[in-house]
Amino acid sequence: MCNCNDMIPDMRYAALEKMLGKYQGSTGKIIPVLQETQEIFGYIPEEAIKTIAAALKIPSSEVFGVATFYGLFHLEARGQNIIRVCTGTACHVQGSGKVLEAFKNALDLAPGTMTTADLQFTVEPVACLGACGMAPVIMINEDAYGRINPDDVPKILAHYQEKDDKERCIA
Repeated sequence: MCNCNDMIPDMRYAALEKMLGKYQGSTGKIIPVLQETQEIFGYIPEEAIKTIAAALKIPSSEVFGVATFYGLFHLEARGQNIIRVCTGTACHVQGSGKVLEAFKNALDLAPGTMTTADLQFTVEPVACLGACGMAPVIMINEDAYGRINPDDVPKILAHYQEKDDKERCIA
């Protein structure tokens, strides 16, 4: 998988154009094209949607419709660490809404914004993480945490900030 943050924008668009060469005029290949586009950019930029539409000879609205229908496609840049906060019934009853707000406040996210400006964190509510017995539950990348309360948020974030700092020093 490409580390999209290491590629400059022109290189990303060159990679997109090269990839689209394989699919020229293949309208039935929109999902693999979107998957590869997201791998190149880390998300699907608006300009890429237009480029894909032209290459596949379909309306941009069709590409946009597919990209927004599937939850695994993202139209905005996402953080290195994805914080998923369960908002299902069991977690909601146990206070996941307050946990979600604590993450947004601790990361100083503006209303309507889910990703930090430095692209370190993205916060997203999810319908269920499948661990109702440990409600409220969050997941950061592949790590799950149960019985979380808002007071736990600074310590959890500090762990990932420290971890990211160490990884940057090694690279």
